[in-house]
Amino acid sequence: MYKTAMLGCGGRARAHADAYRFVKNGKLSAICDMNEDLLKSFGDDFGISSRYTDLDEMLEKEKPDVLHIVTAPVLRGTNQRIRYSLMKQASDHNVPAAIVEKPIAVESEDWKQLAGLAEETQTKFVVNTQLNFHPQNLELKKDVADGKIGEIKFIDASARSTPVDQAPHVLQLVSSYIDNSRPVRVLGQISGGQDLNSTQPSPMHAAAQVIYENGLHVSLAFGASIGQKVPKEPDMGNHTHKRVFVIGTKGFVHWRFSSWERSTQDDGYESGPLDYGEQDVIAQGNLTEAVFDWLDDEKNVHPTHLKQSLAEFNLLLGIYYSGVTNEIIELPFEPPDGIIDILREKL
Repeated sequence: MYKTAMLGCGGRARAHADAYRFVKNGKLSAICDMNEDLLKSFGDDFGISSRYTDLDEMLEKEKPDVLHIVTAPVLRGTNQRIRYSLMKQASDHNVPAAIVEKPIAVESEDWKQLAGLAEETQTKFVVNTQLNFHPQNLELKKDVADGKIGEIKFIDASARSTPVDQAPHVLQLVSSYIDNSRPVRVLGQISGGQDLNSTQPSPMHAAAQVIYENGLHVSLAFGASIGQKVPKEPDMGNHTHKRVFVIGTKGFVHWRFSSWERSTQDDGYESGPLDYGEQDVIAQGNLTEAVFDWLDDEKNVHPTHLKQSLAEFNLLLGIYYSGVTNEIIELPFEPPDGIIDILREKL
């Protein structure tokens, strides 16, 4: 039984904690938050008595096997990027593994810091892009892996929220259908500067054509004006419209926030609704269990491990830079410092 701890006791952390209903090999034993009201209510609701307002103290005393880092990438009310510093703390305390909320970065500087950390740390960092583990996605991915749609020829994927908000989910989902093949070339377009001063600075919209190292062509679109909204499906906010459409020589699979469909030569066309909440809490549990599997066996590398997630975020930075330079970007690439400032000037 692995011992786990939680940094951050806000709303997203509650989803992490609630998923322990589906976690068999770990127990959430300690929590940390500077907001004592949040700390108390979270601890009371989930029956956790070991509570801390200082991360170093919790890591020193509790020595968790896995740390959930469930914080925003930017300290609220400031411009301070905190992903790297918190992950470096976990690494310095030799925490065996950590689950970090997305987005893993917001701009070029923190991406570079984390790329450096990835090369030196012994901590097994994974990013909390849990769509990979939704039960319906697992079923559709198995269909693809079993060859039911033939050879993959094209993928179309989109989300109706800002690129930095939902692109990490969508890009990882694309990767999961193609065995984590890495992107090698991108032509991107961006627009809208209204969100560049938020805690998750981002253009409002982005679209891109991407080539992966396996030769696959992928079309991407993000933003309220261009991400596909599915008719007759519940509209609970822009973040609820995410999708991936995988087209093969013998059929297709299509996962969406609230529905799915597939077509194969053997079974013809099938479709059905999804309850995202039910799927997501199971997925969160699956993602956490997969961390334990990696701790059990080095060969069971987690699909959302840090280097893979950084490659996907490098693609997002490539989309940004292609949009401001009007050039095709070869990947991976070394993004210039101050890319958010460049976007502010351009947009």
